[in-house]
Amino acid sequence: MSNTPLSDKEKVRYSRQLMLKEVGFDGQQKLKQAKVLIIGVGGLGCPAALYLVASGIGEITLVDADKVELTNLQRQILYKINHLGQAKTQAAKKSLASLNNEIIINTVNEQLSADNAKSLISNADIILDCSDNFETRYLINRDCVNLQKVLISAAAIATKGQLMAFDNRQQGNGCYQCIFEPSEQQAALNCENSGVVSPLLGVMGSMQATLALNYILGHMHLNQFISFDAMTFGQQKITFSANPDCNICQ
Repeated sequence: MSNTPLSDKEKVRYSRQLMLKEVGFDGQQKLKQAKVLIIGVGGLGCPAALYLVASGIGEITLVDADKVELTNLQRQILYKINHLGQAKTQAAKKSLASLNNEIIINTVNEQLSADNAKSLISNADIILDCSDNFETRYLINRDCVNLQKVLISAAAIATKGQLMAFDNRQQGNGCYQCIFEPSEQQAALNCENSGVVSPLLGVMGSMQATLALNYILGHMHLNQFISFDAMTFGQQKITFSANPDCNICQ
């Protein structure tokens, strides 16, 4: 994204952000130049993408191989009845473009794999892990560490959510695998087999988008781990350190 000044139309569209000292014209220009990769356009990816597009992120790339199903509509808020059977990335792009047609929206209708992860991650400034399985999460984490990219990961199961951010531009702070070490007993829990309360995905996805903006604007440089309980509204921020035995980041 070239360093072009904000147009008159953009000044009107983003006026509520431009008046904030935390954003302003310089900050909005940073958002316009930013590239964000969203891996998984489901319950987390939908609200995250909506707010990033609304906020004026210059370019986003959506990665997902699934098609829209009826069960998705309970929580995946980009999709409508008329999207059933369509590729999620294409349906999401149409919804997002109808909100903001002045940004670049790329779609990758494939599963993230060892074949495409490195090239996709290397082309982005911020990576949002909105996937739903550990295999993909470990793959994303490995390449984000190796390529020194900011990784913002979230999860939501039943009534509880987790939000994690790893600034891999700084070494020695730890990574996703430091917190969740691979094991054969690792539970394969997801919304399909455990259920989830619908607005919880909106909360966690919106928090991912908010963290992404903070990193792009330069307000955030630390790793984060936050847990959230949708039933009690309890929120806990947890500090963590790198695992000296981690074979990914150490």
